[in-house]
Amino acid sequence: MKGMRVFLGVTGGIAAYKAAALTSTLVQRGAVVDVVMTAEAERFVAPLTFASLTGRPVYTSLWDAPERIPHIRLVREANVALVAPATANCIAKLALGVADDLLTTAILAARIPIAIAPAMNAAMYEQTSNLEHLAALRDRGYAIVEPEEGYLAEGERGVGRLASEERLLQTLERLVTPQTLSGVSVLVTGGPTREAFDPVRFVSNASTGATGIAIAREAARRGADVTLVLGPTLLAPPEGVRTVRVTTAREMREAVLGQSPDTEIVVASAAVADWRPSEFSEKKGKKGPPSLDVTFVSNPDVLAELAERKGKTMLVGFAAETHEHEENAREKLRRKHLDAIAVNDVRGERGFGTGENALVLLWGNDGRKDLGSADKATLAARLWDAIEELRRCS
Repeated sequence: MKGMRVFLGVTGGIAAYKAAALTSTLVQRGAVVDVVMTAEAERFVAPLTFASLTGRPVYTSLWDAPERIPHIRLVREANVALVAPATANCIAKLALGVADDLLTTAILAARIPIAIAPAMNAAMYEQTSNLEHLAALRDRGYAIVEPEEGYLAEGERGVGRLASEERLLQTLERLVTPQTLSGVSVLVTGGPTREAFDPVRFVSNASTGATGIAIAREAARRGADVTLVLGPTLLAPPEGVRTVRVTTAREMREAVLGQSPDTEIVVASAAVADWRPSEFSEKKGKKGPPSLDVTFVSNPDVLAELAERKGKTMLVGFAAETHEHEENAREKLRRKHLDAIAVNDVRGERGFGTGENALVLLWGNDGRKDLGSADKATLAARLWDAIEELRRCS
């Protein structure tokens, strides 16, 4: 989000305090935020709060710096606009073209992507008139970030809570990201598998699923229809991505091969266990002899099976290596008939977790692109840039 210019409209609802937290996150991620508040919003949060968070003036009236014509200038300088929270009153005015304050006037003058995040009591949200107004805005190209169900300010439960900060951030990112994968079906695998030999013990690896989650999130940002098959992890999957949870290699195989054969791109970043214990005990094993012998058998090779039936699907694999990295990855690329493979060095568990990673993408006989070292979100973006370039050249 570094360098993104955001126009943030705040209206008079109890969720206005969440807009302050959102503003803080945007600024921390490098965005420049201009905040416009309605008079009602000022009853919930003082403009000083937003001014302190953004280091910029907060606008509350058409007559704030009128010589600069703020209702035009602010939306001309922004890359994207978001109204959060959006009350039923504000939504109705925007739907009907009523421009009676700085916020509604600016939004109606905007030629940039606009997102509306409703927040109100469930009874108000579900009113036919409100839903019709939202439908009208959606038809005009506004992105509607639907509210969530939960505890409301009135002590009731229902649909009306402001969408989560993560959903709002992802919507902003999607609106300013070129939709280069719009309509493309993508399957991503991520995380480890666990192969149990009794109810509490299993064999696994250090993968956390962070790479697969970042790859799925980036594909969704670019407009793809994404399915993420995710092994056991404490990390949350991306909002708006269809996620299938699995535990074992055999479950991952079933989930992956059960996806549509029309999937256009598969990125297999999961660290699937090569072996599993040959026997499973229904009871927890008790401590006994000083040594324990466990016999292992091979797991299905999910990536190889995908390659056998991939047809026109573009198949990108991953290779986590500790030595002779590119030599081993190229052998895997040829043996499994992949279109490309991303290789990383995992000595000392490098590459695992949520920190930085380094990737090199290989394809064909000698195709090579060094994606460098970076955080996993940045690497996911570089990886998709490279994949899209390969698709265009194929």
